[in-house]
Amino acid sequence: MADMNFTGPEPDLQDLLAARPPLQMHAQDGLCLEGVPLNAIADAHGTPVWVYGAATMRARFAALRDAFAAEGVPMHIHYAVKANDHLAILNLFREQGAGADVVSIGEFLRATKAGVAAQNIVYSGVGKSASELETALGAGIGQINVESAEEVEMISGIAMRLCVVANIALRMNPDVDAGTHAKITTGLAENKFGIAAEDIPALYARAAKLPGVKAVGIAMHIGSQILSTEPYRLAYEKGAEMIRSLREAGQSVEVLDLGGGLGIGYQDEPGLNPSAFAAVVRQVTDGLGVKLMMEPGRYLVGPAGLLVGSVILQKQAGKRFLVLDAAMNELMRPAMYEAWHGILPVGAAAYQNPTTPADVVGPICESADIFAKDRQLPDLQPGARIALLDAGAYGAVMSSAYNARPRAAAVLVDAGGFQLITKRQEIAALWEDEILPRT
Repeated sequence: MADMNFTGPEPDLQDLLAARPPLQMHAQDGLCLEGVPLNAIADAHGTPVWVYGAATMRARFAALRDAFAAEGVPMHIHYAVKANDHLAILNLFREQGAGADVVSIGEFLRATKAGVAAQNIVYSGVGKSASELETALGAGIGQINVESAEEVEMISGIAMRLCVVANIALRMNPDVDAGTHAKITTGLAENKFGIAAEDIPALYARAAKLPGVKAVGIAMHIGSQILSTEPYRLAYEKGAEMIRSLREAGQSVEVLDLGGGLGIGYQDEPGLNPSAFAAVVRQVTDGLGVKLMMEPGRYLVGPAGLLVGSVILQKQAGKRFLVLDAAMNELMRPAMYEAWHGILPVGAAAYQNPTTPADVVGPICESADIFAKDRQLPDLQPGARIALLDAGAYGAVMSSAYNARPRAAAVLVDAGGFQLITKRQEIAALWEDEILPRT
C-alpha cells in the first residue's frame, strides 16, 4: 500500500462497509450510495461507470469549514480542481462557497465555466506558460502562486503589457518530508516544486519592486495523501517564521496559503482529522495577522466517488482472476502508485457466500492492469457487478482511451435520485478528430 501509511490487516467486506456511512447494503437492492442502488445506475447507464455522491461532498466540505470555525480561524477554501474537474462537481463546491485552485489554463476555464469567479481562483503549478498567464491575468485571476524567479519576471512583463496588477504569492519549498508516496510528495528540496527558503527573502524584495506585480504572501504545499498533522506543523512553522522575517525586513505580507494534501482512509483506517488539522493551523498562525487560504482536493471528493464495473469472466490459471470491464485506463492509481482501493460486490447475495483470494484485473494488454492482488472476495460470475471504492479523486481526471477504450459515463447521486453528468464516449469519437494524410 505504497501511497498510504496504514499497515494494518486488510479489512473484510463488512469492515469496508462499516467504515463508509454513505454506502448501505439493502437486501433487495444491493449496494447503495446515499440510498440510491448502484444496480439501478448500472442498468440505466452501463458499466464501467463513475458514480459520485453529492451529499457526501457537501458533508465533507462542511466538516472542514466547521473545523476551522470551531477554532475561530477564518479560512478561505479553494477546491483543488486537479482532483476531479467535472463541471457538476466544481459547481457543487462553488455553491458551498469554495473558490478554485487550478494548475493549467484548461482548469481555469473549466472553473469559470462552472461559475467560479476569476477573482476566487488561485493559479498554482510549476510550468505556467506565457499564453496561459496572459489569459488568466486578462480575466482577472485572484492570485498566482509563483514557483521561480523566472516566473516572477515573466508575470511582471505580461501584467505591464495588459495594464493590470498581478497578486502573487511565492511558493516556498520548506524541505519537509510529508511521509507520503514518493510520487506525490512536493515539499522536499529535491522536488521540482517551489522556491528554496533561503532564496525567498531576496526574491520577495525583488517582486515588491517590480511593476505589474504585487507580492501578497507565501504559499506552501508539501504533498498529497498526508495522514499526520506533524508534517503540516513543521512546514507551517517554517512559513510563519519566514513571514515574520520578511516583515522585519520591511516587506508587506498579507497571505499565507497552506496548500492541501489532506489524506483519506482507503482501507478502514481514519483519514486526517479536520479538527486536528485546524487546531494545528490555529496554533501555528495565531497572531500572525494574515489571510489564510487552503486548497483541498482528495479530502473533499475521494470518498464520494465509486467506479462500478462488471465481471467479464472468472479465470482459473493456478489462481483465481476476476476480469472486469473496468481497467487501468479508467482508474490509473493502482498501476501508477500501487494504490489500494476497497472492492465491494454490488449484489446483496454475494455477501452470504464464502470468500477466497482473487486477483482483480482489467482487460487491457498490460501486466500493470491490476486493481488488487489476492483480495478476499466471494464467487462472482460473469455479469456480477463490483464497486471500486474511494475513487472520486484522481480517477476520471487521469483516465484515458488507451487500447481504444471509450471513456466511461459519470453519474451524480443527489436527493435520492441520480443524473447523468458525462455521457459514455462513443467509439467513433475516438478517431473523429484524426486526419488521414492524402496519398
